[in-house]
Amino acid sequence: MDHARDALGRDRVSERRACRVLGQPRSTQRRKNHMPSDESRLVKRMVELATEYGRYGYRRITALLRAEGWHVNHKRIERLWRQQGLKVPQKQPKRKRLSLADRSCVRLRPQHQDHVWSYDFVADRTSDGRAFRMLTIIDEYTRECLSIDVARRLTSEDVLERLSDLFIRRGVPRYLRSRPTLRVGARGPEFTANRVREWLERVEVQALFIEPGSPWENGYIESFNGKLRDELLAREWFDTLLEAKVLIERWRRHFNTVRPHSSLGYVPPAPETNQPCSFSSATPQRTNRAGLKAT
Repeated sequence: MDHARDALGRDRVSERRACRVLGQPRSTQRRKNHMPSDESRLVKRMVELATEYGRYGYRRITALLRAEGWHVNHKRIERLWRQQGLKVPQKQPKRKRLSLADRSCVRLRPQHQDHVWSYDFVADRTSDGRAFRMLTIIDEYTRECLSIDVARRLTSEDVLERLSDLFIRRGVPRYLRSRPTLRVGARGPEFTANRVREWLERVEVQALFIEPGSPWENGYIESFNGKLRDELLAREWFDTLLEAKVLIERWRRHFNTVRPHSSLGYVPPAPETNQPCSFSSATPQRTNRAGLKAT
């Protein structure tokens, strides 16, 4: 526009007439597009976080950037995310789930902190092919992971010991949700929850057992176990059981204090006053299950 007016003479052609001839709205001459001064630094940091947390989308990356002091919204990060061609790998589609007669998938929903806890077991293997088990316990209301116990074999005594320790340190919940029958050992007998039920009755905690073959009734812990496998177990290769314990506990602390949770308004379940160190920055460079160096 300025070039055309200079060629014809600014005194002879007004801006209004020049815009009419060129077919441009006058509003395009009022504001000049320019890249914010911090755009390059923002893109660099966004790519670093996307590389560090490979399973996070642009909304969680936005929450992490805000926690670092960036004044950005999710729309700007989404635009930059698409410009950089960033994508989150697709997860495997889940099978269609059934529902109860009342069309609900969770019978009792938590109402406050320490109202309902739930626990479950997760299995994985070290690099030598030996299996190990994890006992995961969460608070369904706050989504905080209270504990992850890692061992080659877990028994009912291990469950009772961990629960009693949490009851002493955090207080006693009103309900405890789990499956009625859990296979604890890779080759051992099935652990029936009768002993836990009797112990919970003595400490006045009501046990909630889901229907057999209905894991969606225990959706909170199942969702947490999925995040544990998707963000850590599927990406790391544990050489020893001790290494698995250290990295799993480090991920648990990161999950509670740093990782933005979508159902909590993209804030961590138990944020700390002082922001802890990054999960991967404290982790030495290792080889993941795809045979690539972890970033």
